[in-house]
Amino acid sequence: MTLQAPEAPTCLVTGVAGFLGSHVADHCHKLGFRVVGLDDLSGGFSQNVPEHVHFYRGSVNDIEMIDQIFKSHRIEYVYHLAAYAAEGLSHFIRRFNYTNNVIGSINLINQAINNEVACFVFTSSIAVYGAAQTPMLETTIPQPEDPYGIAKYAIELDLKAAHEIFGLNSIIFRPHNVYGERQNLADRYRNVIGIFMNQIMDDKKMTIFGDGTQTRAFTHVIDVAPIIARAPLIKSAYNQTFNVGADQAYSVLELARSVARAFGKEPQIMHLEPRVEVQHAYADHTKARLVFDTGEPLSLEEGLKTMAAWVKRQQRSQPSTFGAIEVEKNLPPSWRQPNRG
Repeated sequence: MTLQAPEAPTCLVTGVAGFLGSHVADHCHKLGFRVVGLDDLSGGFSQNVPEHVHFYRGSVNDIEMIDQIFKSHRIEYVYHLAAYAAEGLSHFIRRFNYTNNVIGSINLINQAINNEVACFVFTSSIAVYGAAQTPMLETTIPQPEDPYGIAKYAIELDLKAAHEIFGLNSIIFRPHNVYGERQNLADRYRNVIGIFMNQIMDDKKMTIFGDGTQTRAFTHVIDVAPIIARAPLIKSAYNQTFNVGADQAYSVLELARSVARAFGKEPQIMHLEPRVEVQHAYADHTKARLVFDTGEPLSLEEGLKTMAAWVKRQQRSQPSTFGAIEVEKNLPPSWRQPNRG
């Protein structure tokens, strides 16, 4: 473990056992920060938590635990990455979505204000844009079309109000379709690359909702986590919003073929009934490049090869089922639990 100077800042990373959170924690440590982490392990894994992290197992909705963390540590930076990020499923788990992604975020913002945190870094999503014209720009007026995007935009607005009333500085990132090592392959509702890889490893057909012409830009975590980690050190980024991710968009059908190639297999695809989703979603990253001096992103082919090599080393696990569906109407048949029709 790296020894840190007494004046090294302490940061809190929520979702630290998850995919993006664990990578951000790693990069915070490399910057010399003391890292405190919070995760309830509902979607992450204890083995993802970097060894240098002072780890608390708990939820962003556990107010007493959050209060304990802020009383026990002088938190200078908060990186709020904990969320249940399933855009499509969020229509059917509305209460769960808003409780975790809105109320949980407000609990942290309250503590950040009361404890005079220097900067609150929030990972939003390009889901806030809805069906905006592509490429999506930070100047575009958000029109989210699913409860997940609505929740993220609500917190963006709250952070703006918190800055105006209390002086809380924040940096908002809108990443999209981030993939890579440590991703939860057992989640059947989100992270399409992980879903495809899991299906290939199980010798199953890759399932695509609709005809597969919907487009997304897919971003390897190595092109996102370092930017998020160092953001509070760049004062010109304060109280700004940034799209962050890859520029090149691919259709889901093209993605499926690329994932199959990464495993050296011929693509076997099964098309399912279309679901309600934005058809085309990719963003412009000019603003982030100017402020963070980002380098050339990893290509999709190279990123998939790297992730595929990691996946092959992992212990296999069966896709999990979300056990608390709140709205059954219009739920895609493939998402229904076996005993619920």
